[in-house]
Amino acid sequence: MSADRNVEPSPEERARQIAYWNQAAKTKDFTTNLRIDEFSKYVSKRDFVVDVGCGYGRILAELHRLGYARLVGFDPAEAMIHRGKVEHPYLDLRLMNGEVLDLPNRCADAILLMGVLTCIASDTVQDRLLNEIFRILKSGGILYVSDFLLNRDERNLIRYEKYKDLYGIRGVFALPEGALLRHHSEERIQNLLDRFEQKEYHRLTFNTMNGHTSNGFFYIGIKKEA
Repeated sequence: MSADRNVEPSPEERARQIAYWNQAAKTKDFTTNLRIDEFSKYVSKRDFVVDVGCGYGRILAELHRLGYARLVGFDPAEAMIHRGKVEHPYLDLRLMNGEVLDLPNRCADAILLMGVLTCIASDTVQDRLLNEIFRILKSGGILYVSDFLLNRDERNLIRYEKYKDLYGIRGVFALPEGALLRHHSEERIQNLLDRFEQKEYHRLTFNTMNGHTSNGFFYIGIKKEA
């Protein structure tokens, strides 16, 4: 990817990232948590819930334990899906092809997007994923997003500076083991979600999968009527 936030990642870059997440499925545990107290205000146990970028299904497993029954998860990393099916064989977990979700238009009552945007450096690819989410979500449906915001500590400021000219976005950085990640400005999050009516937005502090802390947020929005 060149220094342009709208440039598509090359097939080789996509393959490298999928390979990283396939390897991570063996060792990493994710940390962004669902605020079920807030989620349950808007989503009933009868609703059809889709987890986009579900990883190994940990959030869907929590929802299943709480009595949510109509659940589907998608993830582009085959090893994540395999791990999820081993750990949670009762879940419907499906391999995702790029940003395409193999579901009909306006079928979902609620969609989860948990720590997924951080794995997408390109604005264009993020926008395309949100278009697909918008397509499958019913009018009046719920979108729950939890992700990472920009930080001000020295470690992060150094790596933001290191990679901003290469990727054209302040907040994109690469881990030594190969993952390309992104922390977001709040302006970017607001622009990305401007087709939804915001109901909740709260800043949080997360523990990361590598044992650090990061600024973050959770958001609940309603799909506006067309």
